[in-house]
Parts: sequence; C-alpha cells; structure tokens
Amino acid sequence: MKKNSRVCRIPDREFRLELDQGKKIYFLSDVHLGAPVLSNHRERELQLVNWLEEIRPECGILCLLGDIFDFWFEYKRAVPKGYIRFLAKICEYTDQGIPVHFFTGNHDIWAFDYLSEECGVSLHTHNEIFRINGKKLLVGHGDALNPQDKGYLFLYRLFHHRFLQKCFRWIHPDLGILLAQKWSSHSRLENGKIEADTFRGEEQEEIVRFCKQTLKNKHFDYFIFGHRHIPIDLPLTNHSRYINTGDWITWFTYAVFDGETANLKTKSENKELL
Repeated sequence: MKKNSRVCRIPDREFRLELDQGKKIYFLSDVHLGAPVLSNHRERELQLVNWLEEIRPECGILCLLGDIFDFWFEYKRAVPKGYIRFLAKICEYTDQGIPVHFFTGNHDIWAFDYLSEECGVSLHTHNEIFRINGKKLLVGHGDALNPQDKGYLFLYRLFHHRFLQKCFRWIHPDLGILLAQKWSSHSRLENGKIEADTFRGEEQEEIVRFCKQTLKNKHFDYFIFGHRHIPIDLPLTNHSRYINTGDWITWFTYAVFDGETANLKTKSENKELL
C-alpha cells in the first residue's frame, strides 16, 4: 500500500508548526465550490473570500481540509474555470507569508502541482500530524478511514491510480468536467443540498470509531477532520477531542486553534458555535 494514501491513516512523520504570538490556525472544509446542484456559487465564493479577508490579521496558518472544490482535475495545460476570487485570495495569503495547507478530499483528489506552484500552498494527499506548542493534532479530510468499507476503498484506490489519472487527461476538459459533475451529483439530495445526515451516535460515526481506535496506540490532543458536513466537537477522553469543521453550504462553520485549545465557530456570528 502506498504511503501517500489516506488509507494509511496514520503518517509516520510529524510537521512541527510555528505559531507567532497572537496568531491562530484556521481550519475549514467542504465548501464544494462549483457543485452543480447548488445555484449560489458566486454568493458562497464571495462569502468565503470576505471571511478569509476578515480573519487574515489573526491567521497564522490556514488549513483547507478537502472538498473545497466540488470537482478539481488538473489537465496538463488546463484547470477547471472559475474560483478566481478564491484562488486570488489564497495567493494573497501565501504572498504575505501566511502558510496555507491544502488537503485533498474525495471531490478534489486530482490536485497535482498547480495549486502548489501557482498559489504557493502546501499540498497534502493524506492525513498529517501537526505538532504545535506541545499539542499534537491529527488533521485530514476524514474519508477512507473505515477498513470495512470495501466499496469506497475500491473507488478510492481507483481514482488514485496514476495510470487511470493519465488516461482521464486524454478526455477533452469539456467532456471530462461534465462527466465528473454527473458523477458528483449522484450522491446529492433531491432538495439541492449536499448530502449530510445528523449525528449518528458515537458507535455509528466512522471518524469517531477511527479516533478511538487510534487513541489505543497513540495520543492526540485533537483530531480535526471534515467530510461529514456537520459541525462536531466531541470529547474522546479527558485530554483528547474530535472536531469536525462542518461545511460551507448549510452551517458555514470552521475550527480555530490558538496554540492551546481548538474551538468550533460559525461565520455568521464569528463566535464559538458549541
């Protein structure tokens, strides 16, 4: 199994991040820019850009935890059109020296080198361990964590197969993006919302089970993931918590780590959600 696959779940290395005094780390996920079932693309992109501008004075590090785009594929000489305002704001961050960590999700897995070379982000295709001020965080998108979900893992490996990725590049972008949008839409609810149910209970939540299993062998102060589209702040032990960043479709939530503690907040009121 390749070590760069999220199926490996726990990486061997750690990233030691430096956070300046008074600065914070912001985490968000599941914006699904360009989702064909949503009609308010420009409005949500502008909300995201305005929020990024609002938090910039306090932002020491920005972590984008996957599914920022509903579909992203980098052809050799083309990328999906749109998202200019968002990408420009990310470039402003990196040009200013604010590190941006972009984690690929199950909808934007086909990010290769464009975002890193053109926008200056650090690209991650699997979970990462961040150590900050003595705190240990396991960070990622949050999918491919259930070894029993054979169907999903098969599709995951299929979409990550280098030869098949190269084959897809031979499809004209107009047709390739159309096919991807059709595929993306099949998991959506009829009311036009991205599929997300309520909290299923600790034993039914795959990410929660994964976190608890991980804690049997390694300690993490925080597990911070996306993917579930619902904001979750769940104590796992007296010294470990699982935080899910929710989404920017229904909840408009994100997580903030100040070097000591992490909390969920909502954009609408810019305050702690839970």
